[in-house]
Amino acid sequence: MAFDVKVPAVGESITEVTIGRWNKKDGDFVNENELICEIESDKATFELNAEKSGILKLKVAEGDTVAVGAVICSIEEGAGSGAAKPAAASAPAAAPTPAAAPAASNAAPIQVKIPTVGESITEVTLGPWSVKSGDAINAEDLLCEIESDKATFELRAEAAGTVEVLAKEGDTVAIGTVVCRIIPSGVAAPKAAAPASAPTATAAASGANYAAGHASPAAGKILNEKGVDASAVAGSGKDGRITKEDALKASAAPAAAAKPAVAPSAPTGIREAGGKRADDRVKMTSLRKTIARRLVAVKNETAMLTTFNEVDMKPVMDMRSKYKDTFKEKYGIGLGFMSFFTKAVCMALQEFPAVNAYIDGDEIVYHNYCDVSVAVSTPKGLVVPVIRNAENMSFNEIEAEIVRLATRARDGKLSIDEMSGGTFTITNGGIFGSMLSTPIINSPQSAILGMHNIVERPVAVGGQVVIRPIMYLALSYDHRIIDGRESVGFLVRVKQLLEDPSRLLLGV
Repeated sequence: MAFDVKVPAVGESITEVTIGRWNKKDGDFVNENELICEIESDKATFELNAEKSGILKLKVAEGDTVAVGAVICSIEEGAGSGAAKPAAASAPAAAPTPAAAPAASNAAPIQVKIPTVGESITEVTLGPWSVKSGDAINAEDLLCEIESDKATFELRAEAAGTVEVLAKEGDTVAIGTVVCRIIPSGVAAPKAAAPASAPTATAAASGANYAAGHASPAAGKILNEKGVDASAVAGSGKDGRITKEDALKASAAPAAAAKPAVAPSAPTGIREAGGKRADDRVKMTSLRKTIARRLVAVKNETAMLTTFNEVDMKPVMDMRSKYKDTFKEKYGIGLGFMSFFTKAVCMALQEFPAVNAYIDGDEIVYHNYCDVSVAVSTPKGLVVPVIRNAENMSFNEIEAEIVRLATRARDGKLSIDEMSGGTFTITNGGIFGSMLSTPIINSPQSAILGMHNIVERPVAVGGQVVIRPIMYLALSYDHRIIDGRESVGFLVRVKQLLEDPSRLLLGV
């Protein structure tokens, strides 16, 4: 009896899906709940498992777009037991290996699931796989990286054995999803039995040839846009399959050699573009989507306002130049501007507690400590690690903590705790050349200080026009909790402390 497998409903607004990858070939035997294929919608990738055991009959090919509810394959029930026996009978009777196989097959494969990585995190994105299907691995070996909207984590093997990868790099999967399986050491891997007969070897070869040079739906679309033939692209995926990354790296096809001159009937006002006109579509990472969502929410949910001031940086620069060599010799770390700004901000926050507070429902929560968040730009997006109890730290402790956090951020090693719970944020757009900006508040905080580049400008000092290194400062704040007097007073206090840095040491 044949059982039809249909595309399930995967979301209210989703009416069609694309067949991403078949994990089984036509005629293969499948067990109940075994992964058959992956289906891709415009929002996520889903796994389709067998509801019955039997022989699989495919009805659509990889890359086909089908409607929800369409039959994509069927399973001939009851054919599995009968099919397995003849195959076993055709093997050499005298071989001792089959006798040991039943004992080895008692150990079930280990399913590797996405672990819980935080209270509010329900899905993650799979990063680069460090292994391929069929690789032998040891316990605690790195399998892949998983990216949440807040941090990157490592997924490691629970036991030694042979790995079978079930999900692709870039897939967004829910917590608890099985992304790979490990066949423990001593267990015969599927399709890794004694040497098969000639027909079996031929079938395996044809399967390998099918995967080699075959593009995934996303990769095929990119190659079509570039005008590149899939046969000219070397695939780095499983069995030589062309992945999306391979397609993005592929060079566009050369322009046609001979083009006729402008046809007489061509409109004279239209000119052919002389250059590549192509668009690259790259899926947003979970981190980038979260940044976008939170920034829009802050703009919509707060009464954000920005006030500006300027700081003469000469006193800080003079002190830094005078002591930076001695500082580095003693503490083994450079003396930068961020320690001066962090100390100045902490002193000002203690004098203007509303800037260090936030709104929680109908209440205002005032912090009696200064956990300063420092914005760090990474290849994957902007992250904001936190310097805990910065008000109690010395200059060298602040500098060391900034270097530690920035290094972990750029390596993708920050933990959730290292990015949670800040009370005030400092961001430095000046390192990229920004002269002036209006930074957006890092919710649920109520204020953020924006630093900018230092430029020599003419200013009046003691009735004389002199050239001084000037930095513009911007304080964005939530006007629901911080009034103009407090915001301006806070920024003026920061300016005062930076223009006379001896106040930072004396606490006045």
